[in-house]
Amino acid sequence: MSRPPTVAQRRLIEAADPVTGRLRGTRAQLEALVRRGLAFRHPRPPHDHFLTPAGHRVREAEPQAPPVAGEAETDGGGGFAARVGGEERAPVSAAARLREVHSAWQGLLELRRMTNPDGATGRPCGWERTHLVRAAALALEAAGHRPAGPDGDGYRVRATPQPEAVAVYGPDEPFLRACAQTLERAGWQAGAYTEPRTRVRYLLASPRRA
Repeated sequence: MSRPPTVAQRRLIEAADPVTGRLRGTRAQLEALVRRGLAFRHPRPPHDHFLTPAGHRVREAEPQAPPVAGEAETDGGGGFAARVGGEERAPVSAAARLREVHSAWQGLLELRRMTNPDGATGRPCGWERTHLVRAAALALEAAGHRPAGPDGDGYRVRATPQPEAVAVYGPDEPFLRACAQTLERAGWQAGAYTEPRTRVRYLLASPRRA
């Protein structure tokens, strides 16, 4: 586990914008936060610095737990994990989670801008095509859909045998329709299907290529 931030670094973190996590400080201060994985430098001018999900957690003053397998798939180092539905919930406040998801989604849009050949943000990028379940779950959670808890009342995103496709399950047809609309706005294709044996309805979603 890394050492806690210094008093000066914590002060800088606490002064960040409460929603976007935008930071103000000297170049040396900001670079120190970047080296510790608590901030990132936006690649486009004016190259502002923003808190990573890990930085947001420091501001919430919640104990840091060692990252578990698969949790760093979204942002590459902040310990953020998109909720695919059915997993144990971490003890984090709703406000903190909202900020984490917002930061992760904005980071993903920037990744699209940087890696899609035409700079398009409305179409999934290569990372999403290799992390289908996490990418689809992030798109749903960022739009305000609730992941399934122990009672199963929410979305569940699961891998499928089909290449570049995930299955999305929900409690009812209206919920699935809303999820389909969200995924389509996020650059995915989504269609409703019925499992032959169980008659359970679900969405089959895949990232759009054009």
